[in-house]
Amino acid sequence: MDLPYKPPYDWESMSRFLAARAGRGVEIVDSHRYARTCEIDGTAGHARVTALPDRFDVALHFADQGAVPKIVARLRRLLDLDADPAMISSHLGKDAALHPLVSARPGLRLPGAWDGFELAVRAILGQQVSVAAATQLAGRLIAAFGQPYDAVWCVEGLTHLFPSAARLRNADIASIGMPKSRAASISALAAAALEDPTLFDDAQGVARLRSIPGIGEWTVQYIAMRALHDGDAFPAGDVALQRALANGEDRPNARQLETRAENWRPWRAYAAIHLWRGEAQ
Repeated sequence: MDLPYKPPYDWESMSRFLAARAGRGVEIVDSHRYARTCEIDGTAGHARVTALPDRFDVALHFADQGAVPKIVARLRRLLDLDADPAMISSHLGKDAALHPLVSARPGLRLPGAWDGFELAVRAILGQQVSVAAATQLAGRLIAAFGQPYDAVWCVEGLTHLFPSAARLRNADIASIGMPKSRAASISALAAAALEDPTLFDDAQGVARLRSIPGIGEWTVQYIAMRALHDGDAFPAGDVALQRALANGEDRPNARQLETRAENWRPWRAYAAIHLWRGEAQ
């Protein structure tokens, strides 16, 4: 099965972003493929996406063929295959700070998420720690609470499904070596997701996450960026974004960055990805 897109497509940047955050046992990312386990309507399987010069090739191993359209839709969102890169680049390239970044990577896409709950859990794991530390915690969480996955013809390294809300609601999450306050936030998130299965369907649902202790504006905006694929979401409190736009010793605060980003609407999330990518050089 082929998944087309409007060129250009910066797979090198997308794969680097996803690989740095890949959940051990659930995802595998390298220079030419993305593979992961998945569960749709109670049926487990896995998908493998191979990057080709002008499209992506998809191989699905899933017993319920009726779930194929849902899986394809999730993959298109995850890889941002429906974006119009020329339109986005034309708009963001008008900004002096973004112009060299956009010119260097006109095919940069907004990394999406396979599942809103999974992304929200990972966002909490990533609070106040490095990407590497958050990814390590995610691997521990998967190993401790994820459902084992063993299928014929499975991609080597795919061993678990990401822990469901039901598995995490009453789990001893702090036992994986994270602060009890953040573990409590994940437990509360799981309870909220079980109470409202539509929590990650729209912006209003994600906004309700602010009522959970430990989930602030940065986390909500990050979830909106990736889980809702909101192209205008913007985590202005992100230190890396502030650092990327620092003028000498003067680094903008969140409010100043919000003002600075007004001209980037409605593509502020793409601006953030460009700035993050520039910082990672």
